[in-house]
Amino acid sequence: MAYVILFLAGVLLCNSLPHLVSGVRGERFYTPWSRLQPGRLSSAIENVLWGSLNLFVGLALLRSAPLASIEREIAFAAGFVIIGVALAIGFARRRARDGLSR
Repeated sequence: MAYVILFLAGVLLCNSLPHLVSGVRGERFYTPWSRLQPGRLSSAIENVLWGSLNLFVGLALLRSAPLASIEREIAFAAGFVIIGVALAIGFARRRARDGLSR
């Protein structure tokens, strides 16, 4: 069970990054509820709040199942990297669909 918790901690901590960075920069960005209104980006404040929630829950999970072995570190890293790649692909596709590609 610790491996699943650490995998989820990695997912949440990685997911907190784009939301916190966008929010702190004052930029609008996608959140789960922005899907309800196609073409809508959530406000900077919504992103700071969503990113903070991801950060705090991820840290709580990490604290509940400490990285005490290489296997646990791999589980954490796998969650972080897998969601990072998935987010990069997903956001790139969504930005292209919304006409926001650079």
